[in-house]
Amino acid sequence: MAKILVVDDDPDFQNATRIVLEKEGHTVISAKSGDEGYQRAKEDRPDLIVLDVMMDSVLDGLSMSRQMHDDASVRGIPIIMVTSIANTDYAELFPTDEYIHIRAFLSKPISPSDLIKQVNKLID
Repeated sequence: MAKILVVDDDPDFQNATRIVLEKEGHTVISAKSGDEGYQRAKEDRPDLIVLDVMMDSVLDGLSMSRQMHDDASVRGIPIIMVTSIANTDYAELFPTDEYIHIRAFLSKPISPSDLIKQVNKLID
């Protein structure tokens, strides 16, 4: 199975996501900010990243995805971006163009079946 990095500052989301993914046989590692997530991606070379948008800053996850895109050593790792930004005042700040270097997007709250479906699609 896959090694999956979950990057989110919400420990409840991290734990729930870990439970869902480990139940499917995946190994889960975690980080609580974009900077920490980027370092973990470089060190641990996960097969997939589940990345929140809003952490230390409003678009912290987006910044991490851009950093990864600019770094050939981690550029190929698929990213599933997750967020509840669509339900906030920050929704208009979220870009919808080529600046987003992700493979899938899920809005919180995420159903376990939707998460597993996207993970399976991207690691196969």
